[in-house]
Amino acid sequence: QVQLVESGGGLVQPGGSRRLSCAASGSGFSSYAVGWYRQAPGKQREMVAVISRYGITNYADSVKGRFTISRDNVKKTVYLQMNTLKPEDTAVYYCNADYRATTYWGQGTQVTVSS
Repeated sequence: QVQLVESGGGLVQPGGSRRLSCAASGSGFSSYAVGWYRQAPGKQREMVAVISRYGITNYADSVKGRFTISRDNVKKTVYLQMNTLKPEDTAVYYCNADYRATTYWGQGTQVTVSS
């Protein structure tokens, strides 16, 4: 079983930066991909960035060049570095993992970009 706990959300001004963390517990961390998703009010949840077990990354077009996903298999943590934040990045950010045919989600962390 996998548990995911996000942290690092908060209020940030437009143009600012924020780093989110997703700490995983349980076995097999280095064997599965981890993704960051977000859901804004009234909108569907969307993929933001994913990192494979091999460190291969994929980003939504809306965040390319601004966000960077990375992982530390020793700490069992995945990070999302968010730079040049925009008001439209405001959302609840969720961590996701698929492990042994089961999908796991964290509880989410709110990011609000506003002046």
